Amino acid sequence: MVSKLVSLVALLTINAVTAYDQQLAFNQSAIQETRTLDEIYAAALAEGSTITVWHGGDEKDQQNSLKTAFESRFPGLTLNLTVDLSKYHDGNLDQQLAVGDVYVDSIILQTVHDYPRWKQEGALLNYAPVGFDKIFPDFKDVEAAFYGVYVLGWSNVWNTAKLSGNATAGPKEFPDYLDPIWKDKLVLTYPNDDDAVLFAFNLILQQYGIEWFDALLTQNPRWVRGSATPAALVGASNNTYAATFTSSIGTASSPPYNVSFPEQGTFVSWPQHGAILKDAPHPEGAKLLHNFILSEGYQNSTGRRSVRSDLPGPNGLPNVMEMPGTNPTAFVKWMSDRNAVERLRFFFEDRLGTPQGLSPLIDDL
Repeated sequence: MVSKLVSLVALLTINAVTAYDQQLAFNQSAIQETRTLDEIYAAALAEGSTITVWHGGDEKDQQNSLKTAFESRFPGLTLNLTVDLSKYHDGNLDQQLAVGDVYVDSIILQTVHDYPRWKQEGALLNYAPVGFDKIFPDFKDVEAAFYGVYVLGWSNVWNTAKLSGNATAGPKEFPDYLDPIWKDKLVLTYPNDDDAVLFAFNLILQQYGIEWFDALLTQNPRWVRGSATPAALVGASNNTYAATFTSSIGTASSPPYNVSFPEQGTFVSWPQHGAILKDAPHPEGAKLLHNFILSEGYQNSTGRRSVRSDLPGPNGLPNVMEMPGTNPTAFVKWMSDRNAVERLRFFFEDRLGTPQGLSPLIDDL
């Protein structure tokens, strides 16, 4: 059964790669922006003071740093930024497109499979910000209808204050989580509630088989909604949950957190996609935002890996294409085969049940 599942997952992944590559195979190259940030800023001020952005995420304040940085750099402009789960944002945008009443200017989501469809429907503006030529080729549509704006991903995260003995060294590879020392100490996001977490489990099953997952269940992990929730629980002092591999707190350890990345196994990373709506009410404001996000200064300030090939990795790490243990192009291609994604989602739903709990946007974690 394990070999059949692994073979099926591998075949579906190959099919998804082919389909996504075909969607990106356009003939025309994009013309890159030549104006400075200040010149675009002046144009943005002239069209209005507010830029509306929908951003994927699972905590309302997750993009406060982007809002603060943008508004500080460009006085007089307001970033009307709404964070919600990408799988809800995309459907709500489809409703705007269906009735011809687009009020969102920029959309930055995890549901990367939506962007080729929106381009095909003529919903996106072909626009290449400054630095577009530096974005890794696999992270962008060559006509600049959409492109990666920064790299996200999961890591091992643990809290040594809740551990003792050998456990304080923390986990490195996914079989490490099966050690009895992690019994009742793991907190994980439901894989059937988040596609990027689902893909993480997909990769682990390909390498270690269903037996690994069966053994993980005997560790009695706590299953939660939202990828930020496990890290919040691991960092809190009022519980015993000490580790997770379905969150990220950045690329460097910072008290009370410790971070590591598997090298024998494969961890998930991907370019979070962004696009400007063709009918955006504030296109110059959206262009300013995208140029700002892709600027060398902002890319280097986030602590994340950059989508730009000319910038180094953060905290002494290699850039994302050279980082061992991850393939940042795989998630984007896998997401294009929705039948494969849904079949795997139902596999985990059968084992874990439907995700329980409040939306991570409104819980108190």
